[in-house]
Amino acid sequence: MERFLANKKAVVTGGTKGIGLEVARALLLAGADVVICGRNRQRFDPALSELRKSAPERKVVAHLADVSDSSAVRDLFSCADQELGGLDILVNNAGSGVFRPAAELSIEEWDRTIGTNLSGAFYCSREALSRFRSGTGGWIVNISSLAGKNPLAGGSAYNASKFGLNGMTEAIMLDHRQEDVKVSYIMPGSVDTEFGSHSGQEKSEWKIAPEDIAEIVLDILRKPGRTLVSRVEVRPAKPPRK
Repeated sequence: MERFLANKKAVVTGGTKGIGLEVARALLLAGADVVICGRNRQRFDPALSELRKSAPERKVVAHLADVSDSSAVRDLFSCADQELGGLDILVNNAGSGVFRPAAELSIEEWDRTIGTNLSGAFYCSREALSRFRSGTGGWIVNISSLAGKNPLAGGSAYNASKFGLNGMTEAIMLDHRQEDVKVSYIMPGSVDTEFGSHSGQEKSEWKIAPEDIAEIVLDILRKPGRTLVSRVEVRPAKPPRK
């Protein structure tokens, strides 16, 4: 793979599995050093082992963080400062979803979904922007969802978080585009991960593969300085007939 990100520094949230793990792998293979975070420390060793095997010459570090906690996010970015010595790329991938009718949704489930998917992306973006505004610029890529434009039954909390994420992403882009900060979001349809009700044990061949989303992240980062990809919608090519 072309190492067009040689010596760039990246943070990938939710980077121990699924889309986040593949994004971290792609960034490493493109030459970046990466800090991943997650809420489950037990996932760190398998993820780090896999990533280091893929790109043994690059640095990858795991940090325990719940992105819905602003103080944990500050610690995450302090870790990136110490371990990587700077920051060029943030990929907000950490996500949570509970799908049931609004009347059956608990306050805790609502808060968890909004806190992870929307507030967490804001906390991380705010930390990244404070570093990018030093004059070096940088990239923020938010992993959203087609649920950010298409409401679904049982999706009140998830839809709200992703509609909000899309709007927030576009506003941040407008706020900071003159500072050499590029802000983009990707809206996948069904991805073959453990997210939601899918166990992750059986592959769904019709779904988007996590590595396909990782390749889109690289495509966004590969664009010349004059060009910004603000939004990407991506769907399974051939979903099952209803």
